Amino acid sequence: MNAEDFVGALKAHVINAAVDDTISNLENPPGRRVSEAERALSQWYKQLSPKDAENLRSVLAQVSHQAVFGVLAVIDGVRTVDDGVGHFELAYVATARSVLNDPELPPLHDLLNATDM
Repeated sequence: MNAEDFVGALKAHVINAAVDDTISNLENPPGRRVSEAERALSQWYKQLSPKDAENLRSVLAQVSHQAVFGVLAVIDGVRTVDDGVGHFELAYVATARSVLNDPELPPLHDLLNATDM
């Protein structure tokens, strides 16, 4: 797996899945003991017009994208979570070890922004 494959997998299995899972939970809250807050959100969602529901889906996609972008920016070292003492190294290990956030390659957060939202 290389950096592009990793970012593509994040988009499919994290960003898009977060949006789909959130909409699914709004349509049909999971569990036997659904909280009153979840029930109220579900009722609100079900009353939205198709256009408003699509707008909500778009907002959720933006939020998911920005959250993953932020994490990737931290992994890339352009957003700090400490005093800048160290750095992160993200590696994929299979038959060989591949550093996904190699400083000689395009940053992961830039690869994410290069993909369609």
